[in-house]
Amino acid sequence: MEIKNSEFVISSATVSQCPQDTKPEYAFIGRSNVGKSSLINMLCNHKGLAKTSATPGKTLLINHFIINKEWYLVDLPGYGYAKRSKSVQQKLEQMISQYILQRRQLMNVFVLIDIRHDPQQIDREFIDWLGMSQIPFCIIFTKADKLAPTKVSPAAKAYMEKLRDTWEELPPYFVSSAEKRLGREEILSYIEEINKQ
Repeated sequence: MEIKNSEFVISSATVSQCPQDTKPEYAFIGRSNVGKSSLINMLCNHKGLAKTSATPGKTLLINHFIINKEWYLVDLPGYGYAKRSKSVQQKLEQMISQYILQRRQLMNVFVLIDIRHDPQQIDREFIDWLGMSQIPFCIIFTKADKLAPTKVSPAAKAYMEKLRDTWEELPPYFVSSAEKRLGREEILSYIEEINKQ
């Protein structure tokens, strides 16, 4: 898939404020500081599209970007940022779950995981919740450039193997690096395939 244009459309605090449109949507979510904005900008070939920030936990709204006038890329707030107040965290979790469970246009959720870290309980709970809610999703391992090339594939495979304790069928996964533009073709091809269906 070639991305010819990508533009910011709207930031919404509730599902009802999201675009009244039937175009397919692909949501990106992960723990704070997982490299979500950098990945979105790399996928779209658009450096300042999603605001990257040195401070984790900046995304507090549902951000819609229209891609090629055909589909939406949706940037969801990160989960599990410790410095947020309990009430803000609960409000965000409610907003995220309502969007994921209620949004009919949602085709797939991409869950971003930093490939350098051991499995975190908060990621695991979110992945299991998606499965129980029967929401189609994939995993994108980010920051692959921060590991030695020989360690990347084994790290991803080891992570996926750990899911087998509850998952009979594993979700698809991709390995990415915003720095090296790794994984871009594969992720966009995956979206293109779903759009064709």
